[in-house]
Amino acid sequence: MSANPQKNRASRRVLAATAGLVTVGALVAAMPAGAQAHGHGHGHGHQPRTVDVQLLSFNDLHGNLEPPAGSAGTVSETQDDGTVTSVPAGGVEYLATSLRTARKGHPYSVTAAGGDMVGASPLLSGLFHDEPTIEALNGLDLDVTAVGNHEFDEGATELGRLQNGGCHPVEGCYEKGKKFKGADFPYLAANVTSEKTGKPILKPYTVWKKNGVKIGFIGVTLEGTPNIVTANGVKGLKFHDEIETVNKYAKELDRQGVKSIVALIHEGGAPASASYNYDCDSPGAGDGISGPIVDIAKGITPKVDALVTGHTHQAYVCTVPDPSGKPRMVTSASSFGKLYTDTTLTYDRRTKDIVRTSVKSPVSENHVVSRDQPKATDMTKLIARWNTLAAPIANRPQGWITADINGRGSTAPEKPLGNLIADAQLEGLAPADKGGAVVAFMNPGGIRADLVYAASGSEGDGVVTYGEAFTVQPFTNMMNVVDLTGAQLVEALQQQVSGSNEASPKILQVSKGLTYTLDMTKAGADRVVTSSIKLNGEAVDPAKTYRVAMNEFLAGGGDGFAALGAGTNKLVGASDLDLFNAYLAAHSTASAPLAPPATDRITLVQ
Repeated sequence: MSANPQKNRASRRVLAATAGLVTVGALVAAMPAGAQAHGHGHGHGHQPRTVDVQLLSFNDLHGNLEPPAGSAGTVSETQDDGTVTSVPAGGVEYLATSLRTARKGHPYSVTAAGGDMVGASPLLSGLFHDEPTIEALNGLDLDVTAVGNHEFDEGATELGRLQNGGCHPVEGCYEKGKKFKGADFPYLAANVTSEKTGKPILKPYTVWKKNGVKIGFIGVTLEGTPNIVTANGVKGLKFHDEIETVNKYAKELDRQGVKSIVALIHEGGAPASASYNYDCDSPGAGDGISGPIVDIAKGITPKVDALVTGHTHQAYVCTVPDPSGKPRMVTSASSFGKLYTDTTLTYDRRTKDIVRTSVKSPVSENHVVSRDQPKATDMTKLIARWNTLAAPIANRPQGWITADINGRGSTAPEKPLGNLIADAQLEGLAPADKGGAVVAFMNPGGIRADLVYAASGSEGDGVVTYGEAFTVQPFTNMMNVVDLTGAQLVEALQQQVSGSNEASPKILQVSKGLTYTLDMTKAGADRVVTSSIKLNGEAVDPAKTYRVAMNEFLAGGGDGFAALGAGTNKLVGASDLDLFNAYLAAHSTASAPLAPPATDRITLVQ
């Protein structure tokens, strides 16, 4: 989902400022050995004309090695009687078991991912620049992944290091005598080119081979990545149209005799139901899904046989007809390793293509990564190893709460945790010497989890640890305070529900004192009732100047908020995480914990 970039500490900011694209040209040359062909096994003998290839896929893991806490760690499941239940899911110990179990009895099995494997990660991975997640993915036998927008959170040079290995340029190696090996699977970035060379910064595609069976994989991220990652993350890079790029490389693969092609696309859609087992093809093929991926699927050449997607953190298995009218699978497996998709591709040895008729078209299904199966011991050991290194920082108490404070898990436009974060930002930046802010805005995509009352370790219920606070706001964005006119403030609120955000609104979380009415029965900018906008009980004056606090992502106009990017007289403050932790410390004790704030700032009309 849209969010700002991850730059965990000051060293990252130095790195982002000084690291150019010097090494990017070398990325393609330095791909891991054997990244092109991942098939194993020997022996041909008598071969039937068709062979079933199992494609296992997942997306948007975001470094969630441990099972995600609270509502972020559940999936919705519709029962036979129509009721919907929440099923706990996710965690790489279970994902590894699920994938290994699924592969049994399938001599032809390939595992692919749809991007955002890293970035916006919990402390266990984020503290170590996501090396633990790459190590876990190697252990899961991932064959290939597309890049997502979050793979660019720390820039192309750091992405190159995740691919090729080597210790962090500022922080060095984390374990004595151990050098980070990098990913043993290829990251594909077909539509991301270097501004200097015009060439893709990583491989555009790879070909998986086994016993004469060949399947090409093309990987792209959404063209709009620069709008949802800070400027440093995408410096020197160009992002191209997804359809044109996939079609270009599908033609290239076809010329090489690779007729079976899967596109890994870090862009997605919105199914009509949140249940992972919802029938997306009811009443007709692809009728149950909307959003950017639908137009992309309709525009991608019939040479491509299946689309593995992501980015929206939704679960769906849909059949969207290709431009020639043939059925084609478009799938997504939620997020955080809570689901995986199992697709059967029937490969015809004579045509070298996937059979896509109504009878033999690919069959696909999403499966829950349930927590009632055995844990994979190698993943348990990996988590324990990195937890030992993280523990001194992760376990420090920051504050106390009386109940869950929902952020990511809240579907309402105004989220309790959003209010808490915005209040923390306002309080920290209101003093004259800290910026003199009178209001604060927080982007909803930057809230990555809930604050969960139940203990995550031995700290006890209700204790908020540094690790938990970090998981909520893992980007460590620097805060900015800028001058905006009242007219620009109103415009920013209108941009939540208009322009690029009209189809899928991005509702800013606002600090206490700002109130207004959001009328969703109207269209576009009219959804914000301008006469209702008040700050501390007074109407916002279009001609007056206000000091406004926000993170550097929003201050750069991220998420379609051009009005916020027009701020002047900028003062850079502490990081969002530091302000959040300071607020928890100032407003809670073990004997007087903090209650979830009321959600009474935005009046919703539906």
